[in-house]
Amino acid sequence: MEVKPLSGSLGAEIIGVQIASLTDRQYNRVESALIDYEVLFFRDQVLAPEDHALFAERFGPPQYHEAYPHVDGYRQLTILENDEANPSKIEMWHADMTFKEVPPRGSILHGVTIPESGGDTMFASMSVAFGALSSSMQTFLCSLTAVHSFEYGFKESLNEPGGSERLKEMVEQNPPVVHPVVRTHPQSGRSGLYVNRLFTERIVELTASESRELLKYLFDHITTPEFTCRFQWRAGSVAFWDNRITQHKPINDYWPQRRRMQRITIDDDVRPALH
Repeated sequence: MEVKPLSGSLGAEIIGVQIASLTDRQYNRVESALIDYEVLFFRDQVLAPEDHALFAERFGPPQYHEAYPHVDGYRQLTILENDEANPSKIEMWHADMTFKEVPPRGSILHGVTIPESGGDTMFASMSVAFGALSSSMQTFLCSLTAVHSFEYGFKESLNEPGGSERLKEMVEQNPPVVHPVVRTHPQSGRSGLYVNRLFTERIVELTASESRELLKYLFDHITTPEFTCRFQWRAGSVAFWDNRITQHKPINDYWPQRRRMQRITIDDDVRPALH
């Protein structure tokens, strides 16, 4: 098993293993590499839904996301399928499901049907982004908290015909929550920015205009190329990212081709906190 770094900030390709048949020793190396590199990539994986589910369960129980369809018999395995007639509604940098009191530990995304060109995914390290700020800005940000909201993040879907009825239960089950603007990773101990353009609505301690300007600055800062890596998908590829310390962005440039992905999101038992 080889761990090959993908960029200077984050990301590594795991070479020489099949997810469906990891030994305990290989699993431990994968877990350690995820902490070190924040997002991992695997190529040429023969991965049935059962294999996908069993691999994810080694890292924790799944979270369920009823806003998406799922694989028959595997409620935890969501289908992300898009083409020109059904384009993806998520086009911005984000971390997954930060509208929850305890957001996910990570996600494992399997490429099933991949366009001949386009459809890459970008990732950014929130620890590297935080470390690039001045010490004064870091101290200031560590004193702040922010509101994260399902309703804010899915406002386009809610405004579609029938959207409010379809997502009514999700809205009721996920009222807005408050998280620190900077969180500490519970395993690596790194500090990372914890606001994202999709779900972060406002900063609690600031006025509306101050919050708007500071969030705009942070959202732009996060996308600095030196903090990112870019993954080019092939059929059978898998990406596994640590949702606590990264953000990601799909590149929706593959119309009229079709792209089908299958994803499991892994639960966490630690609420975001700054230590």
